[in-house]
Amino acid sequence: MSDRPAAHICPVTTIIVTHDSQPVIGRCLAAIRGQIARPEQVVIVDSGSQENSYLRRLESDDVQLHYADNIGFAAANNLGVSLASPASRYLLFLNPDAFMSPGVLAAAAAIMAENDRVGIVGGRLTGYDSDLDIPTGRLDSTGIFRRWYGKWYDRGQGQPDGANYRSAQTVPALCGAFLFCRRRAVDPELPQLFDEAFFLYKEDIDLCLRLRRRGWQCRYEPKLGVFHCRGWTADRKKMSRGVRLMAARNEVRLTVKHRSPYIAWALAKYLLVRAADL
Repeated sequence: MSDRPAAHICPVTTIIVTHDSQPVIGRCLAAIRGQIARPEQVVIVDSGSQENSYLRRLESDDVQLHYADNIGFAAANNLGVSLASPASRYLLFLNPDAFMSPGVLAAAAAIMAENDRVGIVGGRLTGYDSDLDIPTGRLDSTGIFRRWYGKWYDRGQGQPDGANYRSAQTVPALCGAFLFCRRRAVDPELPQLFDEAFFLYKEDIDLCLRLRRRGWQCRYEPKLGVFHCRGWTADRKKMSRGVRLMAARNEVRLTVKHRSPYIAWALAKYLLVRAADL
């Protein structure tokens, strides 16, 4: 990244957790290089990739690599936070399969500057087919909401990317593929910013709920355009039983931790996955 002028720097440390991410990490970093205001630091934490030699070619003056065992998404992000520059006013948690539009970092910082009660900003995530290397034309997430019976879901997922959800608003939670966080909001949650008991799945909702309890807002901003390949499939039959069990178990953990009245839904889901392999 050193070949670009250093005039426009966003005071953010971008943290990327990789796990066998070779097919997508190059495009992710290219999108970071293409930002109007580039991050002052990029930290990549590899969490137990089977083969990680490809990452060594990505290291540069402002891309810091750290290798770990498969410690989980939550713990790897926490490790990334510990490596972040103390001077960064913001932290961006970015999935390796998420590709930002050029003006995203500059716009996100401006939104934070204008709204001092916003703790986390999320963008308009749209689908991207990494195999075909083209956008899907469908939404991936415009914030995370909860149905009347307790199920958390990504609003708009699978819908055509049209005129829907074009207004900024405060939302219950945001997708962990792109979380632009105010350092002052998240620092009191350290050292476990992300609850490592979750390992993977629902840790983003848990963080949002904790920040909201302390008076911070989670804000959906449609002008922050981010492509997201999404490493899992919406077709549950194509997901391994272990992955489905982990997601269901974490739903129970989430409801218990936050004393939610929706524990019946979470338990029923977990038991169905465990007993009936649904």
